[in-house]
Amino acid sequence: MNIFHRKTWLVLGLTLLTGLYAEAQQTDVVTHPAPNPMSGGFPSPRQPQAIQTPTYLADYFAPSTKDAVVPDDKGFIRRWMLLEPINKPNRTNAVFTDSYLRQAFDTLYFKEQFTILPKNGDKVKVGKQKLAWHALDSKLYNVKLYRFAAALKKPVYGIVFWAVTVIDSSEDLTDIRLSAGSNSASDWWLNGEEVLLLTGDRRMVVDDCLSRRITLKKGRNILRGAVINGPGMSDFCVRFLHEDGTPVKNITITQP
Repeated sequence: MNIFHRKTWLVLGLTLLTGLYAEAQQTDVVTHPAPNPMSGGFPSPRQPQAIQTPTYLADYFAPSTKDAVVPDDKGFIRRWMLLEPINKPNRTNAVFTDSYLRQAFDTLYFKEQFTILPKNGDKVKVGKQKLAWHALDSKLYNVKLYRFAAALKKPVYGIVFWAVTVIDSSEDLTDIRLSAGSNSASDWWLNGEEVLLLTGDRRMVVDDCLSRRITLKKGRNILRGAVINGPGMSDFCVRFLHEDGTPVKNITITQP
């Protein structure tokens, strides 16, 4: 093989390797229809153009309906009203001590923060940010907040997420516990009363922390949560457990 042929094969080989490397680096990029701003970011058949995004809302969530739903087979609550992330810069999650989180979660970011029952599409003003609420059903037992933010092209690091849902019970359910896992720290309120605080730099683990014994009253109950994160992924999972550790299932979940 002469020098010309050797150089030709070398160039072709390098070109092939470069293409394979570039393809490997793009494994997380999925092509989807462009978001439709009139439908909360979900694809519309009238928008055939494509965009590339690392994640897409419909991969992890479905729009909530007006019909009530029940917890999944393991009792996890998947229906939530999620607020687009609030900017809260933190370069590390090591700062998430009890005192820091008390201040962070007690801060009033928007009006009626601890009492609001938002509707899908409602907006709140946080400083210079104007953020919308989204009524969504998670397709997984855990609510992928990072994917939610990324799909809407919102900040994914150094943020605070707020979540609200409505739990309806046909009877008083006493001596149950709220069970939660989150990435990273989080705080949870039932009917306006704080019941569980998860502190520190943590990964989401099922049943990571349990509240004291609480009561789901007959009728409507409001469950509210806030998740804070610096770098890394953000998600949470929540369910109610009986004293024997079995999940509470005889409840329904609706939009606020």
